[in-house]
Amino acid sequence: MTTTSSSTLLTRLEAAQLLRIQPQTLAVWASTKRYPLPVVKVGRLVRYRLADLEQFMKGGE
Repeated sequence: MTTTSSSTLLTRLEAAQLLRIQPQTLAVWASTKRYPLPVVKVGRLVRYRLADLEQFMKGGE
């Protein structure tokens, strides 16, 4: 059973698809801190919280 909640962690690819941008763009944003989009590190992996992406899409901080 799959549940989707605002605390769900998405991969960079999934987050990019949601935002309709290239995954490389998210990588650049994370390294340059261009936008206040928090990144969650799970070991070496980069993840994005669904709630953070939804807030970003709304234009809120």
